[in-house]
Amino acid sequence: MLRVDQAGEYGATRIYAGQMAVMGNRGPQASEIAAMAAQEAGHRAKLDAMIAARGIRPTALQPIWSVAGYALGAATALLGPEAAMACTAAIETEIDRHYTQQLDELADGSDPELAAVVEEFRDDEREHLHTALASGAERAPAYPLLSGAIRLGCRVAIRLSERI
Repeated sequence: MLRVDQAGEYGATRIYAGQMAVMGNRGPQASEIAAMAAQEAGHRAKLDAMIAARGIRPTALQPIWSVAGYALGAATALLGPEAAMACTAAIETEIDRHYTQQLDELADGSDPELAAVVEEFRDDEREHLHTALASGAERAPAYPLLSGAIRLGCRVAIRLSERI
């Protein structure tokens, strides 16, 4: 769980880095993106520390997630602020589902520290989803197609990071 969650938070920081590289501090969503990026960096730092403390290796796919995340962020920002928000909405939809499944698995009390972290992060990701929707995600060009493709990519990245 820690390996895949750390990979996801790492990917999120790279997506926001790509978006901010294109958008900078311009645009109506720049402050929202910067705030979400800062929160994701905090998530990543917490998971980095937990991985180190527990002796778990990060996914071997991290270099790929670095490039792919940055490219996805930059590409969606190039499509416009609504597309950048559509990217966030799609990813947070999948991450909400993923974290909820993890909480179901942790309901047995086997790892209360991890359960608390996952619950906190899930709640933060839900806020990101609401922010993205309120900021016009559904007005992005070809929203259903864009959202579906990003959600599929997110599910694939989760499965691969669980195994590699």
